[in-house]
Amino acid sequence: MTDVDAVFRALADPTRRRILDRLHERGGQTLGELCDGLEMSRQAVSKHLTQLESAGLLSAVRRGREKLHHLDPVPIQEIHDRWIGKFERSRVQAITNLRAALEDRDAHDE
Repeated sequence: MTDVDAVFRALADPTRRRILDRLHERGGQTLGELCDGLEMSRQAVSKHLTQLESAGLLSAVRRGREKLHHLDPVPIQEIHDRWIGKFERSRVQAITNLRAALEDRDAHDE
């Protein structure tokens, strides 16, 4: 099970979200590649990667001397299922009920 608090903390930072977006676009990036376009030191980016990894949002695989980082979307999906999905269901149900009521009203007007 995912530590939801750690995931929310990791996602709260815009730099970490940007890193995740970049890994979503192209997985398997090195620290150096992820540093490109971020105006911060390699050490600062490395700290962000450590927090993302500890939250379970990315995994790293060694390939020779390189460490390749990959997005792990499972914790985000778990948050969606637990926190967002249930709200979507009620909204969809409300729309369904509204549609049925309007169709019923139209049937009575005819």
